[in-house]
Amino acid sequence: MRRRAFTTVIILFTVLAYHPGLAQEWPFELWHEGKIVLEERDTLVGLVKYDQQQDLVQFSDHQLANEIYSARKVLFFEIFDASANRYRKFFTLPYSGAGQYKAPVFFELLTEGKLTLLSREYLELRTISSPYSIHGYTREVLAYRFFFLNEDGEIVEFVGKKNDLLELMGDKSKDVNKFIRVNRLRVEEKYDMLRIIDYYNSLFRV
Repeated sequence: MRRRAFTTVIILFTVLAYHPGLAQEWPFELWHEGKIVLEERDTLVGLVKYDQQQDLVQFSDHQLANEIYSARKVLFFEIFDASANRYRKFFTLPYSGAGQYKAPVFFELLTEGKLTLLSREYLELRTISSPYSIHGYTREVLAYRFFFLNEDGEIVEFVGKKNDLLELMGDKSKDVNKFIRVNRLRVEEKYDMLRIIDYYNSLFRV
């Protein structure tokens, strides 16, 4: 009986590892309670599903209406993300990647202040080490690109590591570095990055 139970656990682990979609739903695959403010200033309140990769947002009024809007039609939307147990706010802002024209895209506002932190999420295929596999296994994970909105209204992507972030903080870098170490924070993690920037901004309110 024990051997059979152990075998079942191993099979289940293997299935979930190689087919992560069976084990997890991403936030952008779910409907969330929220609201959308359209370019015409109309406000829609109901269920909201978003897609930052395609810059689309979908709305349902709990009944028959089901509409999809591109970033060009939306000023702002907000959701309550039950998986994160928090409200999340998204704004449409003009942005151009390398060699591209500016186009309206959705940015999530994480925090604002001396440094205003924005993010965009995407799925990334990563190799995960495992005691059950010599070579590990690959799975999709939710990853984030971070951006700073400067005082001129320009959006700049942050592509560095911790030391690059500390360089941006000038004479506050020692305090921030201590905060990162004490709390064991990582700049690659969304809510860790939020805590870091919140702490940095708080140093200017003293």
